[in-house]
Amino acid sequence: VYVDDIIFSSTNKAWCDEFEVLMKGEFEISAMVKQLPDGIFISQDKYVKDMLKKFDMESMRIATTPYEVLKPKSNDEPDDAVNVYLFRSMIGSLMYLTASRPDIMFAVSACSRHQVTPMTSSLNVVKKIFKYLKG
Repeated sequence: VYVDDIIFSSTNKAWCDEFEVLMKGEFEISAMVKQLPDGIFISQDKYVKDMLKKFDMESMRIATTPYEVLKPKSNDEPDDAVNVYLFRSMIGSLMYLTASRPDIMFAVSACSRHQVTPMTSSLNVVKKIFKYLKG
């Protein structure tokens, strides 16, 4: 059981279950490690929810894929600069998540190339990753 940077373990399953119930009353905890028939997985569902809330993307629709190749833009379409600090914060949050979500690794890496001068088109691609994570 993982609680706020503390890991509790025991060979007695009943003790682990009892500890988890006690701690849920004290802290907001989540089961980060999921044991499934095809393997052991690290889950960061709470981190994703917090990230969506931080960047005000809780009400967005979901996406089925994390990335679409940017279409070449015509000279008629405006592509304005966006807040560099916001863009970098979003990329940083996503980079942390790639440790447990290899399905977004390529998309996040591709978007991270645009951190020097992010444009609206790059921000839209990053938002697509958030939409994918929501789903």
